[in-house]
Amino acid sequence: MFGKILIANRGEIACRVIRTARKLGVRTVAVYSEADARALHVEMADEAVHVGPSPVGDSYLRGDRIIAAALATGAEAIHPGYGFLSENPDFVDQVTAAGLIFIGPSAASIRAMGLKDAAKRLMEKAGVPVVPGYHGEAQEIVLLATKAREIGYPVLIKARAGGGGKGMRRVDHPDDFSEALSGARREAKAAFGDDRVLVEKYVDKPRHIEVQVFGDNFGNVVHLFERDCSAQRRHQKVIEEAPAPDMTLALRKAMTEAAVKAAKAISYSGAGTIEFIVDASEALKADRFWFMEMNTRLQVEHPVTEMVTGVD
Repeated sequence: MFGKILIANRGEIACRVIRTARKLGVRTVAVYSEADARALHVEMADEAVHVGPSPVGDSYLRGDRIIAAALATGAEAIHPGYGFLSENPDFVDQVTAAGLIFIGPSAASIRAMGLKDAAKRLMEKAGVPVVPGYHGEAQEIVLLATKAREIGYPVLIKARAGGGGKGMRRVDHPDDFSEALSGARREAKAAFGDDRVLVEKYVDKPRHIEVQVFGDNFGNVVHLFERDCSAQRRHQKVIEEAPAPDMTLALRKAMTEAAVKAAKAISYSGAGTIEFIVDASEALKADRFWFMEMNTRLQVEHPVTEMVTGVD
């Protein structure tokens, strides 16, 4: 058990980590920008360190200042919360190099799931079902168009980096592929600095169901069941439901086993989420779900799982 940890975040997630740490008898260090000098997480923590002016790029995203604050206060570990530096593998490396512990996955695990195409190739090797499509490195237009025809229209062009629907285009006819590809690439380049894409079979009546997983540092992984996040606006989740409506026992068993297998494939440690897309055109079936991506961090949705399982 740690004696003291630093929380590299603010707001609700920082407060929740502080409450749990207090129950465990662990002292906490908060960090704050000028804008958050009187914030609740600053008041709740045992200690607080100012790390910069109000813009997050000059404060909460300054990994060097956060590590310096941890060392100065005698914290043994850094909890990233969600957002900010939580999925930054370079920061994880810096924390480790400073002799501290990052409360979360390894830098290698984060990098393994950081790009959709590489992650899906990894999942295929691990025996996790993946949406039929092209996830290769070659990006020539002729090749991508050929793969789209082989997959069968409609197809979905997706940016390999990032998320939130950016760099994504549905294509219903071969004549529209080139224009859609150009648009997806422009958007992906602007949003993520990476215009490489993958091409997948478009699921006409999808459900978006994710599985909560938790791993330790000894190769063990458990799941905490599923959340349904199919209610979305512009590819952003609006409502989370748990358990997933109409979930069958067969699908839950297959999906949770696949999620555990996915996390074990990258030696995952800490809390994470495996996201699946499900073909709901003929009800929910155990052979009609596919891996989409993994969130290698805490999520704002985790309290939904905590409410249905009773696990903090």
